[in-house]
Amino acid sequence: QVQLVESGGGLVQAGRSLRLSCAASGRTFGNYAMGWFRQAPGKEREFVARISWGGGSTDYADSVKGRFTISRDNAKNTMYLQMNSLKPEDTAVYYCARDLSYTKILRTPDYWGQGTQVTVSS
Repeated sequence: QVQLVESGGGLVQAGRSLRLSCAASGRTFGNYAMGWFRQAPGKEREFVARISWGGGSTDYADSVKGRFTISRDNAKNTMYLQMNSLKPEDTAVYYCARDLSYTKILRTPDYWGQGTQVTVSS
């Protein structure tokens, strides 16, 4: 049974930082591309960042480029999202996801976590 468990969300003032974690169960974490997505109230879920299975390739949405950093530690079965210079518009539920394909994860990941709330106050 695959499990992706996000943590690290919370309430933070604009301009501050948060680091999200996504812990995965199982022995095959290193085989998968991983990604972060978010969904704000009343909006569709959107792509935030992705990272290839070995961490050598990363990609970001324009809205977070230069402020967010995605990383992973395959030895710990964990992916991270370092979020700096947070803005009120970053407020959303953040989800981690996985897929065998670095391309396919952009649109249809095969597995999602349950999400963690991030709220940025102005």
